[in-house]
Amino acid sequence: MERFFRLKEHGTNVRTEIMAGLTTFMTMAYILAVNPIILTPAGLDWTAVFLATALAAGIFTIAMGLFVNFPVALAPGMGLNAYFASVVIASASTDTPISPAMGLTAVFISGIIFIILTLTQIRQMLITAVPDSLKHAITVGIGLFITIIGLKNSGIMTIAVSSFTDIKAGQFTPVSGPETVIQLGSFHNETVVLTIIALLLIGVLMVLRVPGAILFGILGTTIIAILIGHVDVKAAFTGQTWVPDFSKMNFWHFDFAGVFEVGLVTVILTFTFVEMFDTFGTLVGTANRAGYMKDPEAGKKRVGKAMFVDAIGVSGGAVLGTSTVTAFVESSAGIAQGGRTGLTAVTTGICFLLAIFLSPVVALVPGAATAAALIIVGVLMMQSVKDIDFSDMVYAIPSFLTLALMPLTYNIANGISFGIVSFVLLATIANATGKGKYKVHWLMWILAVLIIGRYVFMGGE
Repeated sequence: MERFFRLKEHGTNVRTEIMAGLTTFMTMAYILAVNPIILTPAGLDWTAVFLATALAAGIFTIAMGLFVNFPVALAPGMGLNAYFASVVIASASTDTPISPAMGLTAVFISGIIFIILTLTQIRQMLITAVPDSLKHAITVGIGLFITIIGLKNSGIMTIAVSSFTDIKAGQFTPVSGPETVIQLGSFHNETVVLTIIALLLIGVLMVLRVPGAILFGILGTTIIAILIGHVDVKAAFTGQTWVPDFSKMNFWHFDFAGVFEVGLVTVILTFTFVEMFDTFGTLVGTANRAGYMKDPEAGKKRVGKAMFVDAIGVSGGAVLGTSTVTAFVESSAGIAQGGRTGLTAVTTGICFLLAIFLSPVVALVPGAATAAALIIVGVLMMQSVKDIDFSDMVYAIPSFLTLALMPLTYNIANGISFGIVSFVLLATIANATGKGKYKVHWLMWILAVLIIGRYVFMGGE
């Protein structure tokens, strides 16, 4: 073990690495409860998503540890799972509904594209092409998107319809009314109260810097929910078994013909685009924190290998039946505990594999607890707002459009699209009028043209 992971070379030992791996698992284990709740409304079975989440996180995190010797864990990513669900659910009222199988196929194809982009180095070129402020705005926008999902699921935010005209069932219709459409939910609602309790509990634990604060907050809220009768233990255990039922898994649950018939090109590109920047920031950030970038060449090589494992994880996760698998920023918690090698990742991965036997326990978790976790994840992702240059309007306007349109149009792709197009136009005008010298990469022009074409020919669909 010493020779394989080169522990002494990295200034660590077996005990430190295992404790770091356990810490990472505790900080990200909430995904086991949250991911099934997000994807179930999209038509996927709860048990199938739970097993896919645990297996994908376990297999690809162990792969990261063994093949890259990197203390980073992977699991289905927050934001992209919500985007996956929103695409499927929103399409239900259209003439071309998107099935869960089509959604998983889109994720699988995006993973193949991701692998190609990684091997050909185009991925690194795209990362260079997009301004830093826009990258950070994407992260913040996804955080706000996740927060809205948490607020809606909890009932803290409600939609009050007061319209001058009739609204047909099953159709998306512009609402024109004298009152605000978005309102505060009722505090007589038990789920709302439980969510607030969960937010307070997680918040206090995070202030006290307790490792695994989100997970412990979810567990504490679950216990409270059971004690007050909000969760029926007997009903929750019905149909659940300690022995995993792999027959329920959506293994290779694809519909390639359907994808091309419906035309999910934009969805595929969105999965690829968002995952690209999300992973890049996570891997580079954790590599810096672990001290790998002290030797830039060696650090870049290791991050490159990590990107390749991450890319395989995207398609691999889709094969198992879950949304996009990505590197988790929570890995930094394990690194902060001294994790420096792949043994940390292997430990975390083993914990996820063991978790497949705990589905009855996870089934007890109330929606209020996971809703609070989503809101807190939004807080964590909001931290990137400080890195956006709001003093320069060429960066400020595109960044604001990116982070505002994601939650307010309930679509991650819309935010990214408006951000890219507005940056290209504003930077070009500034350069042409002598008001500044902004570098507009040729790839940004290609993306802008493709995006404009998409909205011209497809509208807002």
